Amino acid sequence: MQLSQGVAASAAPVRRAPEPPVPEAGPPVPDELDEQTLVVRAQEGDARAFEALARRHQDALYRVAVRVMGDRAEAEDALQEALLDAWRRIGRFRGESAFSTWMYRVVTNRCLAMLRKRRPVPVEEIEAPAPAQDSPERTAERDAGMAALHRAIAALPDDLRVCWVLREVEGQGYSEIAEITGATEDAVRGRIHRARTKLAEAMRSWR
Repeated sequence: MQLSQGVAASAAPVRRAPEPPVPEAGPPVPDELDEQTLVVRAQEGDARAFEALARRHQDALYRVAVRVMGDRAEAEDALQEALLDAWRRIGRFRGESAFSTWMYRVVTNRCLAMLRKRRPVPVEEIEAPAPAQDSPERTAERDAGMAALHRAIAALPDDLRVCWVLREVEGQGYSEIAEITGATEDAVRGRIHRARTKLAEAMRSWR
């Protein structure tokens, strides 16, 4: 079983996250506007421009939140709060990285903050990803394998899980992950290596 492919498959279809709860103001914003224009307009206080930015990235951000939190309801809460954070802080975005990288950082920071506050949750209680509804070939063996993989991911330390999800599920580069997490690139490589090793050990019986 290819771990990253399995997780990517299990992550779809992705339930759409709620719209960002930002105030309505200003004229409608065409979806075809380029991202830089939307960012500038959002920084000028145009809430609809920010909503357009959020729509472009919310599915990917939600996937990360679900994988990091291990719970869809908590992931929705984390994403909602992260979008509010981003709206309040959009003026601080200087364009030194891609807007998507900045948003990943806001979301992962919010997820990690929520993880630090919540009570420990036994791995067995962590919600498993929703099964794909259009996969007739899905077998009981694969279900069991995916459940085992999910438990293994959930058991990873938070910092390892964040880096692994960004790399293997979202396809982010090492430098982007370093930017998102605030770690060095070497630290990111180390965390991903340790995460892969732990997952491989946990899934050895499923090979």
